[in-house]
Amino acid sequence: MHTNFKVNEVPQVEVRDIWKRFGSDDVLKGVSLKAYNHDVISIIGSSGSGKSTLLRCINYLEIPDAGSIFIDGEPIKMKRNRDGRLVPAERAQVCRLRTKVSMVFQNFNLWSHMTVLQNLIEAPMRVLKRPRHEAVEYAELLLQKVGIAEKRDEYPARLSGGQQQRVAIARALAMMPQVLLLDEITSALDPELVGEVLNVIRSLAAEGRTMIIVTHEMKFAREVSNLVIFLNEGVICEAGPPQKVFESQETERLRAFLSST
Repeated sequence: MHTNFKVNEVPQVEVRDIWKRFGSDDVLKGVSLKAYNHDVISIIGSSGSGKSTLLRCINYLEIPDAGSIFIDGEPIKMKRNRDGRLVPAERAQVCRLRTKVSMVFQNFNLWSHMTVLQNLIEAPMRVLKRPRHEAVEYAELLLQKVGIAEKRDEYPARLSGGQQQRVAIARALAMMPQVLLLDEITSALDPELVGEVLNVIRSLAAEGRTMIIVTHEMKFAREVSNLVIFLNEGVICEAGPPQKVFESQETERLRAFLSST
């Protein structure tokens, strides 16, 4: 399904006809989307509709069973293994392209044995080969951006859920990605902590950062997105600007979903 179009511009992420199966269940059934520079795309839908799987396929944490993924116009090369399953043809290419796409998870996934600052500088130093002083300087700027500069020497266990998620966002940004993938980043938080994390994402959207967001926060999706995709049973049922998706639905499935949220 065609979702958005910009003349003569290469999408930063393009997904073409992606299929993903777990056992006998087709979780994604021919999903396509394009994310251009400065796009903020929110993916909404019921639990089990394939939203998180789609993000994990974009970042190659899950390998699609069929279809193609392009990062900044470059196709991820695939081959069939002995079992007939698709696998990356060049692991080095996946690692290189993955540096352009950073993901933030719903359960933070911080390294518990490292301080906040160490969490932010580890990957830039190891993967991007940045000098420590540069990595530290940029990490401190990011911690200021997300409002927790004073927590740089704390360990994750001493932080609230909202603070840990803000560290996770800063850690993803430390890799200087072209695209940020956000997977239900408020679903594990107490209600009173949700706002502080959403405010960080609002500020990133205002900066023009390209993001693909899986969220159950409908008001937030409407506010920050220029494209909203409704995924239902592994298929894109509707997609369009927030006003269209939230005010003039074309399908009964989307109407039913929105009325239940």
